[in-house]
This record gives sequence, C-alpha cells and structure tokens, in this order.
Amino acid sequence: MTTKPYDLLIRNARVVRPLQSAVIDADIAIKGGKIARVAPGIAPDSAAEVVDAGGKLAFPGLVDPHMHTGIYSPLDEDAVSESRAAAQGGVTSSLNYFRSGQYYLNKGGPYAQFFPEVLDISRGRFHVDYAYHLAPMDSKQIAEIPMLIEKYGVTSFKIYMFYGGYGLHGASSHQHEFLMIDKDEKYDIAHFEFVMRGIKDAIGRFPEKKDAISLSLHCETAEIMAAYTKLVQQEGKLTGLRAYSAARPPHSEGLAIVIASYLAHETECPNINLLHMTSRKAVDAALKMAEAFPHVNFRREVTIGHLVLDYDVETQVKAKVNPPIRSREDVEYLWETLLAGKLDWVCSDHACCRHEMKFDGEKPDEIFKAKSGFGGTEYLLAALHTEGTRRGLSLNRMAELTSWNAARRFGLPSKGDLAEGYDADVVLFDPKAKFTIRAAESESTQGYTPFEGIELTGKVVDTYLRGHRILADGKVVGSPTGQYMHRPY
Repeated sequence: MTTKPYDLLIRNARVVRPLQSAVIDADIAIKGGKIARVAPGIAPDSAAEVVDAGGKLAFPGLVDPHMHTGIYSPLDEDAVSESRAAAQGGVTSSLNYFRSGQYYLNKGGPYAQFFPEVLDISRGRFHVDYAYHLAPMDSKQIAEIPMLIEKYGVTSFKIYMFYGGYGLHGASSHQHEFLMIDKDEKYDIAHFEFVMRGIKDAIGRFPEKKDAISLSLHCETAEIMAAYTKLVQQEGKLTGLRAYSAARPPHSEGLAIVIASYLAHETECPNINLLHMTSRKAVDAALKMAEAFPHVNFRREVTIGHLVLDYDVETQVKAKVNPPIRSREDVEYLWETLLAGKLDWVCSDHACCRHEMKFDGEKPDEIFKAKSGFGGTEYLLAALHTEGTRRGLSLNRMAELTSWNAARRFGLPSKGDLAEGYDADVVLFDPKAKFTIRAAESESTQGYTPFEGIELTGKVVDTYLRGHRILADGKVVGSPTGQYMHRPY
C-alpha cells in the first residue's frame, strides 16, 4: 500500500496570512501536524483525507495571549471547559496568566513547588495548546526566574501594579494574606523594580532566548483608585459601569504606565507589554513613553471587550472587569489607534467568573460588590471581524492582531501563520454567517456574557489543532489533545 504525501488537504480556501496585502485562493496540505504546502490546485489524491473549505476564509489558529484559566473555578474544571470555548472561537494557543496567592490554587510558596502542580493538573485537560505567564510575588520568586525559563519554558512574567493596596476586586489592607507572602515582603514599586532587574538579568543569562523573554504589566495605581472609589461612593451620583470607571479613572492607568516605563528604562528591562489598555489617556501615555524611551521594546495590548463594549452597555454588572469598561469616546479612540497600527494585538482577557460567584447575593446590581472579569475568547475573531470590517480593518491585519504578533512576542515561532513548516493550526471562518451572541450557546461554564444579544457577522466553523479537527461545524469534537508549550516553542 502506497503512503500518500499528505495526511490532510484543505481545498478551496481563501487563505489569510499576516504581513500580506491580500487574501489568496489556495489549498493547504498538512503532514505530521505541520503545514507542508500552501498552493492552488494541489491534487486531491495526494492526501489521505480531503476537506472542501467551500471558499471559506482560512485564518491561522488564534493565539490568545491573555487568559486566566483557573482563576475562579478549579483549574481541572476550567482547563476543560474554557479551552472548549477557546476552540469554539478559533483559538488554538491559550496563554494564561497565573500566580500564587488567593484565587487560582490558593497557595503561596516557591514556584519550584507550585508550578509542577499547575502542569500536572493541566496535562490532558486542554483542548488547545497552552502555556502560562507567571507573576513573581516576592523576592524568592524573583530568584526563580532563570529556573522557570530553563526548566519549564516560562519566558513571560507579570506585575499587577494595583495589588500594592488593592485586592482583585477592591481596596485591601491585608496584602500579605491576599498575596500569601511573608510579612517582611512588600508588593510595591520597589518590588516592581526588582522584578524588572530579574528579567533583565535572565535575558543576559539566556541571550539566545532574549526575544521570547518579556514582562507584562497591569497598569493601574492603587492610591488613585482608593481615593476615587471613596469619592464616587460618597457622592452616590453614579451607578453601574459608569461608577466603576470613575472609581478607577483613566489617569490611574496613564500614571501607572509612566511609572512602569520609567522603571523599565532605569533597569534596562528591554521587553515590556502594556496590557489591556482601555482609554485615550492610557494609550497616549503609552505612546509618549515609547517616544521617551525608544530603547525599550514596548508592546501595547487591547481586549475585544474594550473594543466592543462601553459603560452604557445593557448588561452592566456582567461587564465588570479590571481595568474598567470605558466611555464610547474611549472605545472609538482605541479603534483609531488600532487602525493606525499603534496597538499590537487583540486578546480576550478571558476569566470565567460563574454567575454564582460574579454577583452579590443580596445586591446583585451593586457594581462594587460584584467580582471582576468575564469570558470572551469564543467571540474574539468574530467580534473583531464584525467591528473591524466596517471600519476598514483588513483581513490580513486581523491575522496579525490575533495570531502573528503575539506568537512572535511570546516565544511561539511555529505558531501564527499559514505557511510551510508552521503548526497546522487552521481556522475555517465563514465571513457571511450572522449570529447573535447567546451565553447558552457558549462552551464556557460561565452561564452569562456581557456580550449577550450582540449580532456578529462572521463565524468560526472549523478549528484544526496541529492538523486534527477539534471544532466541526461549530461543535467541539474529540477528547483534549492540547500540548504544553515549553517556550521558545
């Protein structure tokens, strides 16, 4: 029996590649989980299996670089359900922010003990490929950065700037208990500086991995937030998302970005990711810092939630997130800078917060009592296509924003494109299909969505992970086959 050259052939696709100026009509041949050839007219009898794309768009599998699997629900449950939601949205690489302390595993201590448990729980549960960013919460964990890079392939790290005086949902005077660190440790600006020095030293130790090693920052300032939260609550004039936005005002983001950027300059920490920017003030601060410190390699991130929702959305408390959903004027400014090429990737910041945890039992409409965060990875490509198309965002640019750019930044050189040698992560997308977002139709266990009722144009039909179909006709199929991505991957 003669073995055919290819395992799978996806015919009659309109291939969307990053860094290109047009979509091309081509077939995609796959062998051993890799893309072997992309060209028109590949012979159907050259493959063991043939799929007709019927003229649908073929995007590279999405790289969602900002997820929080396991934050509110046990990791063993979240890994299954939320990776199913990822596959539903065309995401094939899920990068999750994780840390020690309350929420997540609710444990402190060194990552040498903590992270192997994370990997053990994760193994065999993800439907998509996955990796973790880790946050050094104390001096001992800073010292572990080289070990995490070398042994576990963790090349990206995080600082939560507002944790200095805030918990996950509001003001906190019990930092040590929340973060589960020793009383002689401080999670403050000095700690942020030492994290940056640790990253810089690690880059010097692993020069061959220097492009994959980076530091991400959640930029909000606890002092501004504490003061403004008190003012908003005392005045009592605002409610819902407008109140929450005013309590964590945009200039809090801008100030934190300036502090973070100067520290990166001072410590010579070269690769900085400014996460989930929400406002004109945040973006303008980030762009000014890039001009001031051109030797720092900044990346600027925006979430699909902040590109779609504004603080007058009907779903209100369901859309509580940190940093907050902002005004329509801020939303349009984010689009303006995105279209100008000044933002680097679009992510979900997916944090499944189930209904029973999200809302206060006695005051479910009280914004300050609700938990922060919501899911959305399942709508990432469809929502970007819907909003982007009507604003003139090209399909090729969408591929850069959802796949290529994040893959390059986070040490995934075999992800993010549909070209020979890349992982055969392929998304078949029907750009004409219309659907209305309903939480009941999501694979996530969240049970609600702040996007409820929004009509989208364009839908993920099939998702392939390394040549194996994990979503067929919009339904997740098969058992979890996701692999841990030891980076550079």
